[in-house]
Amino acid sequence: MTQGFVGNLTIFVLALLVGFEVISKVPATLHTPLMSGANSIHGVVLVGVVILSSFVDGPFGYVLTFVAAAFGAANVVGGYAVTDRMLQMFRKRPVPGATPKAVGAHAAAKTGESA
Repeated sequence: MTQGFVGNLTIFVLALLVGFEVISKVPATLHTPLMSGANSIHGVVLVGVVILSSFVDGPFGYVLTFVAAAFGAANVVGGYAVTDRMLQMFRKRPVPGATPKAVGAHAAAKTGESA
């Protein structure tokens, strides 16, 4: 084994251990926001795939860059979908059978303001 390989393997194992410790300490209520943000950061992976694709030669390299791009894109789309779903939980639900103007008037009447 070369010294560079051993150094890279050491960094990889340490990153796994640190990542596991950090994620295991996250409470359940913060897990979804943390993961949606982390997934959307995978746009950097897509930039890396585009850069690496210019150095690829041969069918194995093409397949590998395609798989990396597909996984990175799935993470980006999933991150935005989870974030959108999270933000929908904080929106007010419409009053059934009411128009948007009537909903505003209803809310103003509850607070004592004029619409």
